[in-house]
Amino acid sequence: MTIANWCVLAACFLPVITVGFAKASTAKLSRRKGGYDNDHPRDWEAKLTGWPQRAIAAQKNGFEALPLFIAGVVLAQQAQANQANIDGLAMAFIILRCLYVAAYLLNRSTLRSLIWFGGVGVSVALFFQ
Repeated sequence: MTIANWCVLAACFLPVITVGFAKASTAKLSRRKGGYDNDHPRDWEAKLTGWPQRAIAAQKNGFEALPLFIAGVVLAQQAQANQANIDGLAMAFIILRCLYVAAYLLNRSTLRSLIWFGGVGVSVALFFQ
């Protein structure tokens, strides 16, 4: 499996890890006091505020970013582009997505948007390999 393929797998797990931060933030609380409620996860999510709420938003954006990135990797590999270039772009995407989550959690909206554009740019660049 190529590095880019591993990056696709990592990109698929990043949203799950991101929501894990929000869930962990309420781990010590009972359901009645705002702890994670697996019976009603959407209700629990709607009551979040602050960085846990932003973690949920970052998770959703992570899922939204997946199709373009995955398509870029698959199409670049199908076109038999230089695998080192594909791998480098895929690693850059993962790094940018990690930075994106961090910027989201830290409430740095302008930085987050710039990082988001970088991630989209990397995904689009894969199509031109």
